[in-house]
Amino acid sequence: MKKTRLLTLSVCAALAGTLGLTACGSDGSGDDSGEKKLTFMFRGGADEKKAYEAAIAKFTEDTGVAVEVIVTDADQYATKLQAAVAGNKVPDVFYIEQANLQSYVNSGVLKDITADVEASGVDLDNLWTFGVDSYRYDGKVQGQGALYGLPKDVGPFSFGYNKTMFEAAGIPLPSVDEPYTLDEFVDVAKKLTLDTNGDGELDQWGTGLNVQWNLQPFVWSNGGDWTNEDKTKVTVDTPEFAEALQWFADLQNVHGVTPSAEQAQTLDTYQRWMAGEIGFFPVGPWDVSTYAKLDFDWDLIPYPAGSTGESATWVGSLGIGVSNTSKHPADAAKLVTYLSADEAAQKTLVDAGVQIPNLIDMADTWAAEATTKPANRQEFLDIVQDYGRPMPAAVTYGAQWYDDLWTNIQPVLDGKQTAAAYLKEAQPKMQSFLDQSIAQAEQAAAGK
Repeated sequence: MKKTRLLTLSVCAALAGTLGLTACGSDGSGDDSGEKKLTFMFRGGADEKKAYEAAIAKFTEDTGVAVEVIVTDADQYATKLQAAVAGNKVPDVFYIEQANLQSYVNSGVLKDITADVEASGVDLDNLWTFGVDSYRYDGKVQGQGALYGLPKDVGPFSFGYNKTMFEAAGIPLPSVDEPYTLDEFVDVAKKLTLDTNGDGELDQWGTGLNVQWNLQPFVWSNGGDWTNEDKTKVTVDTPEFAEALQWFADLQNVHGVTPSAEQAQTLDTYQRWMAGEIGFFPVGPWDVSTYAKLDFDWDLIPYPAGSTGESATWVGSLGIGVSNTSKHPADAAKLVTYLSADEAAQKTLVDAGVQIPNLIDMADTWAAEATTKPANRQEFLDIVQDYGRPMPAAVTYGAQWYDDLWTNIQPVLDGKQTAAAYLKEAQPKMQSFLDQSIAQAEQAAAGK
């Protein structure tokens, strides 16, 4: 997966640690002339920036409140926000990562906007429950209690396929309702892995998945998980988890349906998907505007299903919150509710192809449209409503325990170590980091 499209949880954890040490002072909203102006900091590409500028222009027209937009690339956001916190110049309104919410709240960065949201008349029942609850925190459990933000979006991580490639190979198109089994998926991927120009070298592959962002669906669907239900015990050393990881590694080492490590260095699998050389690849709503320019037809399908027989994947979210030190907290909260729940603002963002609608009634209408790709937009909604889960570290206090899994996983992917052996080694280290995370959370909550 293209690295700039998602902010890694390890960066989020580093930012969370810094925020936990830094109290916040005055921000930079307003100026010496007394003019009322908000600052709004977010991350995104050109399409997202253009859409936000249009939406915010309408907000200013309606409210008379000027907004200075501060936009960064995804990889720069955490560093720049960290610098703003350290310099006591926190933007009035800014993006919140799920994994940072507890630290933001415990360190006093975020304002409780529960009363503002209630006064605004926003119908929370018409926003995705997953998105709203991602920014609730009662001091102990994330997902319940006061609101410290509203969802900028929800991000269902779906699965796409190259329809043109299927048709060229004479393979029946996959069902939009019934997922492949893992064996069926491998069989189809083998049929799509070809030397198309007869030069003796493969130039088309069934798939090309990144373990850090794509292992979760197969582990969950196979009955495994990263932790127990109350997030206190790391459970990666189970047969279900090991079977899923081994299957993932075998896609390259046994079945040969993904580009080799050397081929991936020449051109990564995201670029090969874009070039029409990959049959199956993940698709997030943030990809839609870019994928609209592809030279081949594509669509969405359910994730292949493991031993449970049910598809699984993750759904993420970005939130928008208000600085606890904003000079204009009421107006800042209005901007949050406007960007999250105003119908006109949502239409501007959705039409830009950077997210699905936050508003459920709008999403239902949007999914039924057949004029733009993907045709099976309903798959995005099915993930949010049905089979999507938060990322394993999204609601824990820090992500070091989770990130540690990826640190030494390469020998498994290269076929030099079995998944079961690696996971047996990894579990105690991950557990130690999780124990530290739990202790830090308890300490932070006690000192609040």
